[in-house]
Amino acid sequence: MRIGFDNDKYISLQAEKIRKRIGQFGGKLYLEFGGKLFDDYHASRVLPGFEPDSKIRMLESLKDDVEAIIVINADNIENAKRRSDIGITYEEDALRLMDSFRARGLMVGGICITHFTGQPHAEAFQRRLEGMGVSVWRHYLIDGYPSDVNHIVSDEGFGKNDYIETTRPLVVVTAPGPGSGKLATCLSQLYHENKRGVQAGYAKYETFPVWNLPLKHPVNIAYEAATADLDDRNIIDPWHLEAYGEVTVNYNRDVETFPVLKAMMEKIAGESPYQSPTDMGVNMVGLCISDDDACREAAKNEIVRRWFAAAEELRRTGSGKEALDKIELLMSQAEVTCDYSPAHQAALAKEEATGGPAAAMVLPDGAVVTGKTSDLMGAAASLLLNAAKHMAGIPKKTYVVSSEALVPICHLKTEHLRSHNPRLHSDEMLIALSLSSATNDEAEATVDALEQLAGCDAYFSVIISEADKSTYRNLGINVCCEPKYERRGYYHR
Repeated sequence: MRIGFDNDKYISLQAEKIRKRIGQFGGKLYLEFGGKLFDDYHASRVLPGFEPDSKIRMLESLKDDVEAIIVINADNIENAKRRSDIGITYEEDALRLMDSFRARGLMVGGICITHFTGQPHAEAFQRRLEGMGVSVWRHYLIDGYPSDVNHIVSDEGFGKNDYIETTRPLVVVTAPGPGSGKLATCLSQLYHENKRGVQAGYAKYETFPVWNLPLKHPVNIAYEAATADLDDRNIIDPWHLEAYGEVTVNYNRDVETFPVLKAMMEKIAGESPYQSPTDMGVNMVGLCISDDDACREAAKNEIVRRWFAAAEELRRTGSGKEALDKIELLMSQAEVTCDYSPAHQAALAKEEATGGPAAAMVLPDGAVVTGKTSDLMGAAASLLLNAAKHMAGIPKKTYVVSSEALVPICHLKTEHLRSHNPRLHSDEMLIALSLSSATNDEAEATVDALEQLAGCDAYFSVIISEADKSTYRNLGINVCCEPKYERRGYYHR
């Protein structure tokens, strides 16, 4: 993959920016962390060279000054909301976040449950946490939020929330997903700190949109595509333009709510330290792009991936037409189509030639390999095997999976697990390949080559199974599916 982002520079500049912001507020900063801390795969896809765990690595450089508070919306607990990318509930992800922080030696103060109105599952989650020795605080719904500033910034507003006692200069406020109440938690803490005579400030760390890239830069367009279902829009920050005469990019929700946020800060501390939403940010991503063309290309591919994901969601659920329409407009702005990757047409051509589901992948050397459906393997398994063999320098027609490993797995599926389909999924093929590698050097080389496929784009002529998607995801391969099923029917797995 062509590198377009200097990750080491980013970690260094970002840590220094946050240190300066802590100093600006006299030694105490509540930092609202947007996006994903440990697995920011969107950023790594549109900024090639950005490591998915860059943010947490940056925090490690500030380890002695950092304390994390994890925020979760009580309604999300009650509704068992899940992260779409890794498939776990928000409450389980909150536990995962705590483990990830602590595994890196970072302090976790506890969990704040927001929007609390007595939801039974939220109460049960609190009992579960307290049983594990985790500190838990409750923040409540506030009448008139966010417009009734006088009520919000009062003992009946922020004042009724639990005060979160913190001990470190940098308090990172993060959450499993959007809508958790991170901003309100930070402002509530500023209110309580001010009442206690403690000087503290607030800042926001949001990777996208990138404030110092053009509004229609593909990296910023890709962010809009990623949040199409949330109706986020990138816009010029009018407050920053008015205050400084400088054009910067922000998103509509921050721009629309800034007057209220500024009024809250003035109510809490007597004055606002910020003149614009851009002022609040500490994001240094835009200063660490080392190859703009590489990032533009990567972002365009991501926009196309988002289109396929939205089209598949519409086909699966019947919902999401508005998001798909929006992404189509964004594709037009970025001057791309669903055929932007050569793998798309290659997969469709292979399906037409073979009469069955097919797939194609663009490899790191630029080659496009294909996979077809056979009696023993599905298209996903076939493509993965062919791609790994290519990277290992093994001819496509060379057999690296032994029949001694393959046949028993097919027999197990049909005879004992009662599957009507003997063809192997990609994970089952990898097991057979791994078994073959014990006695076959070429199979071993094929296994070793799998890691070279991370970041590649795979296109399928039909919607593939969740088992295959999971395998590809674990290998770091991006998946796009034509929005159609292999067979006609009402139920699909």
